[in-house]
Amino acid sequence: MDQIICQIWIIVCGCSAIWLVGRVEHWKRWGYIIGLIGQPAWIYTAITHEQYGIAILAFFYTYSWGQGIYNYWIKKD
Repeated sequence: MDQIICQIWIIVCGCSAIWLVGRVEHWKRWGYIIGLIGQPAWIYTAITHEQYGIAILAFFYTYSWGQGIYNYWIKKD
């Protein structure tokens, strides 16, 4: 059951995040928040299935989503 929840979590957050980041409107910055929210599901799924390459990639994505949060939410122009 936990894998089904993780898969739904990944799909909802991943698709929403990429769609938002690709927008030109000011609310594109929400994509970085949603992308970061999805990362625990990626990391959990990768580790429980011993897919360590995907886990490393998920940690890099986490860092990248964090950069977007910094640039669009924290950094002052």
